Amino acid sequence: MSKAKLIVSRKTRYDDGAIREMVVWELPEPVLGSEHSYKYRFFYGKDGERIVGYDNERGKGDHKHIRDVEYSYVFVGIKQLLSDFYDDVQEARNDEK
Repeated sequence: MSKAKLIVSRKTRYDDGAIREMVVWELPEPVLGSEHSYKYRFFYGKDGERIVGYDNERGKGDHKHIRDVEYSYVFVGIKQLLSDFYDDVQEARNDEK
């Protein structure tokens, strides 16, 4: 049996104290609720508050959080996932100004 392989691990601290973190693992088989073989968790927040989050929690499948609201997310690939997350983080940062 093959093992999980870490393919993305990035953490950025912004000057204003906000944190953006992205972790993606490639798994031998899909997480329950997902159709693909990746397990991921993306976080953007400040002062202990999650502002934007993306993950595919076991049993829940792919979804994202924008502040206190959870939305389903259609996973098409890692590149698109990163792009969508970056877009939501940028929008959240623009809203903070």
